[in-house]
Formats: sequence, structure tokens, C-alpha cells
Amino acid sequence: MDPRPVAAALDTALDRAVVPGFSKIGYAVRRRLPTWPADPAVGALAGRHVAVTGATSGLGTATARQLSALGAHVHLIVRNADKAAGVAADLTGPSTTWSCDLGDLDSVRACAAEMLAADLHLEGLVHNAGAMPPTRTESPQGHELSMSLHVLGPVLLTELLLPALEGGDARVVFVTSGGMYTQKLPVDDPDYTRGEYSGSTAYARSKRTQVELLPVLSDRWAAHGIETYVMHPGWAATPGVSDSLPTFDKVMGPLLRDVDAGADTTTWLLAAQPRPTGGGLWMDRRERPTSFLPRTKPTPDERRRMWQWTAGALDLTP
Repeated sequence: MDPRPVAAALDTALDRAVVPGFSKIGYAVRRRLPTWPADPAVGALAGRHVAVTGATSGLGTATARQLSALGAHVHLIVRNADKAAGVAADLTGPSTTWSCDLGDLDSVRACAAEMLAADLHLEGLVHNAGAMPPTRTESPQGHELSMSLHVLGPVLLTELLLPALEGGDARVVFVTSGGMYTQKLPVDDPDYTRGEYSGSTAYARSKRTQVELLPVLSDRWAAHGIETYVMHPGWAATPGVSDSLPTFDKVMGPLLRDVDAGADTTTWLLAAQPRPTGGGLWMDRRERPTSFLPRTKPTPDERRRMWQWTAGALDLTP
């Protein structure tokens, strides 16, 4: 009897139950199922250049370390170059540090210009940088900071780095959050100007936006030979979680994944051969649903309007 259908059903049941699937339990169980994809080969990224934003802590540091262990030249895109020096010293392979505030579009443009001037050829770009401001904060361009940091900055950086990404096997990964399952697309108020502000809600709305723009971005960047993914790391123990969600961290702490488990699927998406098909939301090396609740699923028109707002904020042609 083929055990794979039973394993797939168990995997799905873990996902729908949320707590078992998102916690370290889900990761530990899935790794032992016959449906778990093979690990990338030793040296799978040898000679390849991969960039990681927000690489100075948590999932970003774990991702940089895993990619380096597979042979990649890791480009650390960070706000604090001094902190990046400590990360770079722990990597097993070569690295380059680039200073960039992803929440500031002018900083994104300056960083991209410097990277292009270096005549790089990137095989991967991980959008991991994130924050959860406790009060409503605006970017230098006047956008709510979570939306600017998690959506506008990453989309702009990718667009500007297309010359460095195209022409090969490039992959772009957005790191999202399970919180996005609770929110619908904020198409009528993307900058959170109405109602009482909640940092966790703003964060989840921006992560929902990442997920719902994926079909548009995937089609747009596929013309350059790029596969695009959104990756949900599960519930991982990171400095961001402990600082921004202390109650959740205290209650769920024993069940939280470590950062290496949280970063695993990002690394796998960048290194697996053949290249996984883009355009989907992934967790634990498998595509997952983007909505569990009907109220959070956008209409095609809502997704179109959200993309038009994004493109307009970035001066892009939709």
C-alpha cells in the first residue's frame, strides 16, 4: 500500500488544525513523512549569489547561515551594517553587506543602484525584513510603515534589481506570517488611516497584501525568467515575536519552532532542483491555502485595485 496519500492527508490535517501545523510539532512530524521532499544537495548553491533582507536577526540570520552552508555568496541587505558584521563573521562562505532601510523608498532606490553598479548576477532574493510598530508610524514617503516595509519596499527593490535577476534560475521569496489568515485585503485603506490603530493588525494586513499580490507579481516577473513565492515559516521563536507579541510568546513559547526550522522552506525554495513552480504560498516545503476563512478571500477586482495602489505608490506601470 502506498503510504503517500495517508501522509498527505495527515499533513493537511495538521495545517487545518493550525496550532499543530504551525508549531514545531508540524515541522517535526512532516519531516518524517514519506511526502517530505529531499534536502538540497551538498553545495547546491555553490557559486551563486543570493540576497537576504533583514539578515541581522531571527529568520534572516538563519536563512543567511543556511544559504552560506550550501555554498552561496550571501548578500546581507540590512539597516545596521555593524550588526551585519557579526552575522557575516559566522558564515561559512563569502558575503557582502549592503545598507538599506526597506521602509524608505529612497533608501531602496539608492541600495539597488549600488548593487547594480557592482554588476551582480543574483540567483535569489529573500524579502525577510520586518517590523511591527506599536503605534502608527509613517515612512518618509508618507505610507504606513508596515505596508511600506513589507510590500512597497520589497516590490520596488525587486523591480529595480530585475537586470541582476533575469537570465538565469532566479527565485524571489517573500516571508509572510500566519497572522495574515485573520485579515482581508485592506484595499479601501491600505495606509491604515481610519479606525483605531493596531500594530498586529497592520502587520497582518501587510502580510495579506504580500500573499494576494503574488499572482500579479509572479506573472510580471516570470517574463524575466524569475519564479516568485510567498513562504510562511510557521510560528517561530524570534526576537520580533518576543518583543512585539510578548503574550503570544509566553503562552506559545514551548511550541514555537526554532529559527532554523522557520527558515527551512525559504532555503529549500532557493536551492531545490528542479526549481519549484512559483506563484504559491509555501510552508514546510508544500504549497498551502492562502485563505481559511471566506471573508478574507479577495475578489479579482479587489486584488486589481490593490495592485494599482501599489504600482501608483511606486511609480510603476501596472
